[in-house]
Amino acid sequence: MTEAGLCHCNGGGRPKDRLSIFVDGNNMFYAQQKNGWFFDPRKVLNYFTNDPNIMLINAFWYTGLKDSQDQRGFRDALISLGYTVRTKILKEYYDDSSGRFSQKANLDIEIVVDMFNTVDQYDRVILFSGDGDFERAIELLRSKNTHITVVSTEGMIARELRNATDRYIDLNDVRKDIEKSDY
Repeated sequence: MTEAGLCHCNGGGRPKDRLSIFVDGNNMFYAQQKNGWFFDPRKVLNYFTNDPNIMLINAFWYTGLKDSQDQRGFRDALISLGYTVRTKILKEYYDDSSGRFSQKANLDIEIVVDMFNTVDQYDRVILFSGDGDFERAIELLRSKNTHITVVSTEGMIARELRNATDRYIDLNDVRKDIEKSDY
């Protein structure tokens, strides 16, 4: 039941599972690059909501930007698909081990804050990330009877995260359903 007392039910009267999707865009960019193919954000939404017992509540996409105009067209496309897009400007830092400057935008805190700010709105979470930093957040969400699915790829999924989740899906196992076809 919702706060208004209305049941979001399928035809059989069973309440639908409410789903929220969280995409760690930077982490997924590297996972897709490693795999040699990219997924289509529209196909991701369609694939994970094709069950009539699932109702999409939220879809969030997090990404680092070089500047405020970076990826403007892509961000606008995500918004038009229904994603809430969160961004952060990349920070440059010096990597002592490689002797090079690198850029990074860590949006882990933003992802966790959104997960917990919306926790009463969903029953299921799909997290697209392999980052082990999410382990504790996932454990806490599971303690609230939330079903957690993590989507990543071998070699990029932290063991701690994989162990903390209810279900792990390798990107390559759903490639035929979510791959971007219009390069």
